[in-house]
Amino acid sequence: MRINTNVSSLTAQEAAQNTTKSITSSLEKLSTGLRINKASDDASGLAIADKLRTQATSINQGISNGNSAVALLQIADKSMGEQSNILDTIKAKLIQANTDTTSAEGRTSIGKDISKLLEQLDNIAKQTNYNGRQLISNSAGTAASSSHIFQVGEKSSDTITMKSVNSNTTGLSLTALKSAAAGTLTKSIAGAQQTKINAAINTLNGFRGDIGSTQNQVESAVRNLMTQATNVKAAESIIRDVDYAQESA
Repeated sequence: MRINTNVSSLTAQEAAQNTTKSITSSLEKLSTGLRINKASDDASGLAIADKLRTQATSINQGISNGNSAVALLQIADKSMGEQSNILDTIKAKLIQANTDTTSAEGRTSIGKDISKLLEQLDNIAKQTNYNGRQLISNSAGTAASSSHIFQVGEKSSDTITMKSVNSNTTGLSLTALKSAAAGTLTKSIAGAQQTKINAAINTLNGFRGDIGSTQNQVESAVRNLMTQATNVKAAESIIRDVDYAQESA
């Protein structure tokens, strides 16, 4: 029997301390819901989980970018939809001017209407913007807008591009009609300009088609990113989150 050193007591103390540490660790995990609360819990698991969390954050920002891009594209499309209505109205007025049942005075009135409609078409082109960025022409309304590049993904190369648009009297080749409408609109001019207005309508429809295709591409990318985000978060959860049943036991 040894009375100077109580080995049994020391053993009991060590066991008590280890048990306390184990219980403390378990309580920490159960209270936070995380299996990994510090690097010492699982160093390699923490590194992998943090990388997955960063990836999920990046993907979610890509989703946000995509949703903003859809809003931008819809603004551009709605504005060009109104421009399409203007061109349809102008075409009808040219047809009205190109008939002998319309007097010279009537053609003068029609010319004034067309001039105002073309002015509004240019106003729409100048005013259509998203957060200050011109969408369908430049701020002066005479040249094309810049192309739009959207990052929809976690990598800098995950981009979708919308081509530049020049949806105004210059871009739609309607400057001659604008001059004629401001001057004297004759029957022959009205007949000749119908070809121009038809070409302008086709050009505008082409712009809208590009926007629609870009929107479909962005929406598809967003749906794919949402699936990725869910899977990445699930993978992180497997590594980082605690198993309550196992830890409680």
